[in-house]
Amino acid sequence: MREARILETERLYLRWMGPEDFPALCRILQDEEVMYAYEGAFTDAEAEEWLNRQLARYQKWGFGLWAVILKETDEMIGQCGLTMQPWKGEEVLEIGYLFARACWHRGYASEAACACKRYAFDVLQAEEVCSIIRDTNTASQRVALRNGMTRTDTWTKHYKGVDMPHYRYVVRRGGQL
Repeated sequence: MREARILETERLYLRWMGPEDFPALCRILQDEEVMYAYEGAFTDAEAEEWLNRQLARYQKWGFGLWAVILKETDEMIGQCGLTMQPWKGEEVLEIGYLFARACWHRGYASEAACACKRYAFDVLQAEEVCSIIRDTNTASQRVALRNGMTRTDTWTKHYKGVDMPHYRYVVRRGGQL
């Protein structure tokens, strides 16, 4: 069952993911190059857990990572959306994005992330929103900067036995910090 469009941009629309999106999701999550910031590609079980986490977020919060659909082809090319994420002992509202490698460097991540920022401020009435990005992920850092965010602080997360420094980029309602 496909949900109605939540957001629409010039080239994209975003909607809830469902079980029927699992194959497209796996094409993204099981690509080693796409998943380098996560220390490698996901297994089928990890991809299923990822999808189930989004479905639970939709039920709990009314938002999560949404399927990003290219209008021209009606194909799922990535995910972008809002999630509550831990940061230094508190939960923060984050814009996250992850796109198929074939769709990199075309402005899709920036286009979707900017729409999610507007949604956070206009629909959720958030005072601020952030993107939490691994220090080595310069492409995602550039997306955050294009989304009007400023790097504010650093925190090391521990994932798959690896210490991963992350930066938090933040934008407040009405502009930068």
